[in-house]
Amino acid sequence: MEIAIGLVVGLIVGSGLLFALLKISGNNTIKLARNQAEQIRSQAERDAAARTKELELKAEKDRLSLRQQFEKELEGDRKKLGELESRLSKREDTLDRKLDTLSVKERNIDEREQQVARREKGIGDRESDLARTLEEQKQRLLSITSLSIDQARTMLLERVESESRVEAGEIIKKHVELANEEGREKARQIIISAIQRYASEQTSDHTVSTVEIPDDAMKGRVIGREGRNIRSFEKTTGVDVIIDDTPGIVVVSCFDPVRREIARVSLERLVQDGRIHPARIEEVVAAATKEMDEQLVRHGKEAAEKAQLLNLPKPILPMLGRLHYRTSYGQNVLKHSLEVAYLAQVMADELGLDGTLARRAGLLHDIGKAMDHEQEGGHPIIGMEFLRKFNEPEAVLNATAGHHGDVPASTPYTPLIMAADAISASRPGARRESLEKYVKRLRELEELASAFDGVRQAYAIQAGREVRVIVDAHRIDDRVSAKIARDIAKKIETDMAYPGEIKVTVLREVRTVEYAR
Repeated sequence: MEIAIGLVVGLIVGSGLLFALLKISGNNTIKLARNQAEQIRSQAERDAAARTKELELKAEKDRLSLRQQFEKELEGDRKKLGELESRLSKREDTLDRKLDTLSVKERNIDEREQQVARREKGIGDRESDLARTLEEQKQRLLSITSLSIDQARTMLLERVESESRVEAGEIIKKHVELANEEGREKARQIIISAIQRYASEQTSDHTVSTVEIPDDAMKGRVIGREGRNIRSFEKTTGVDVIIDDTPGIVVVSCFDPVRREIARVSLERLVQDGRIHPARIEEVVAAATKEMDEQLVRHGKEAAEKAQLLNLPKPILPMLGRLHYRTSYGQNVLKHSLEVAYLAQVMADELGLDGTLARRAGLLHDIGKAMDHEQEGGHPIIGMEFLRKFNEPEAVLNATAGHHGDVPASTPYTPLIMAADAISASRPGARRESLEKYVKRLRELEELASAFDGVRQAYAIQAGREVRVIVDAHRIDDRVSAKIARDIAKKIETDMAYPGEIKVTVLREVRTVEYAR
């Protein structure tokens, strides 16, 4: 029991001592923390004071800098304002001077207006006097000449027209001679050289094909029972078969020369074989059509070889072959194309151009005639569109479309093809037209030339290639004859259709020559 009490007392005493020690230690810690906080506060106050002072110095410095800048800008503005004031002052002086000048001018204008008004009044009086004088002179002149006003006007107009015609003739003659002095001679040399270096055979016209029949009995077999053979033949070939009283002849007619040729060959084979019935007709026509396709390619290749153009696209060759069976005024179109190709090359070589390109354009210029019966439009445009599919050169396309003047020439080869085409078509024997059309064209040519004032007679000569006009020597002088020749040539170009060119020769005491191209 005493031990327990002693332990309790010891614990109480120990606890008190421990509490006293802890209290003393806490007081010391609090005191130390207060000292540190005081030091931190004092340091912060010193730093804040230093920062405040630094900011104040910087603000003062910025204020001084801004003030200097402001004063500098203000000084510049003052200087500009002074310059503006100086300019305004000068402008005011200038305006004052101009106002003074305007005032002087206004006074001068007023004075001149008064002078003009006085002059106008005087002119009006003079015009009235002049009108009265002219009227008196007119009446006096009419009484002297015994002419009316209309008659006098007609005489005056005739005199003015006569003088104008003389002057126009002189001007036309002068300018045409200057323009054609060198060009005509050079063109003539080139064309003559091309013609001399190439010549082609004459051709004949083919409008229908004929097949010889051994006897009239064969005609009946061609017709067949109730006409079934001839109907089958016409339906298969697409041609018209004409059987009349002409002995030994059957006529095959068609606008397509290739179909007409296929029909001719087929009919000849049927006549030779003797077996004529619808099944046999279809068999023979199919064989002839196949052979014709091969023949068209062969004709195209031969033409390309003659023209030395071995790189033509394959689809173009059968179209060239079709031209072998096409004629124009009796002229074979394929031979005409070859002729144009050679002539164009000769002229291109003379001019320093590409002869091969000119030859290509000449060979292909009429390719549209191989298909113009199947498509709408003229053969130049049809041919150009066909060649465009095969990427032909622009020179070839333009020459094909423009060799008749339908499209403006964009390359120098187009005029060459036009010239070569005219040469080939207009040479003697190249083309043939009916006697009735030929006589009619000559009569129209003579009547057209005779219709001009001052023309006494007109004669068409050289197969219509030249018209000679005889004028009245008392009414037409040498200078006016140039204008008459020019007018007749223009009238022919406008009103007539003809191949090549027509030479117009006006005869008086001298001859004046013009060409209608």
